[in-house]
Amino acid sequence: MSGGQAQRVAIARALVGPRRLLLADEPTGALDSNAGMTILEVLRTRADRGAAVLLVTHEPRFAAWADRTVFLKDGRIIDETGSSNMDDLLNLEERGA
Repeated sequence: MSGGQAQRVAIARALVGPRRLLLADEPTGALDSNAGMTILEVLRTRADRGAAVLLVTHEPRFAAWADRTVFLKDGRIIDETGSSNMDDLLNLEERGA
């Protein structure tokens, strides 16, 4: 089984049943762009239906899907946003957040 296949299986297992909390640490890391976008859509749908989703990512385009974004550097919170948008996230990334 490839890394991407194993990643999809792990995500599918996490999504089975009515979960109130989903922890996703780099869920798109081993996936191609299309599969990654599909996973983000599923996580966003779960969040819209009331689940709490904690997503860890290095991808600003994926962080832009979040209702709240917290930026860490060297283990410390250095910034955060409320409703995320791509421009805010890219500006923070340019500042070294």
